[in-house]
Amino acid sequence: MSNKFFTKLFLFVFTFLFFMDFTNAQCSMCRAVLESEEGQQTAKGINNGIVYLMAIPYILVALVSWRIYKIYKS
Repeated sequence: MSNKFFTKLFLFVFTFLFFMDFTNAQCSMCRAVLESEEGQQTAKGINNGIVYLMAIPYILVALVSWRIYKIYKS
């Protein structure tokens, strides 16, 4: 794999992490309960937590895969 692949992968991960704040990853039940709140601070916190929990396994798999690739390449 070339540097182009890793550049594209980095840009994808960076873009994903940059736009995490704009995503709405709530289930419909959570959304219904949290939208009734006035300040929406709890809803934003729940959204950020869900996206954070969703992103970490993908990042870890990418790092482990990259490390395995480096080991087998040498």
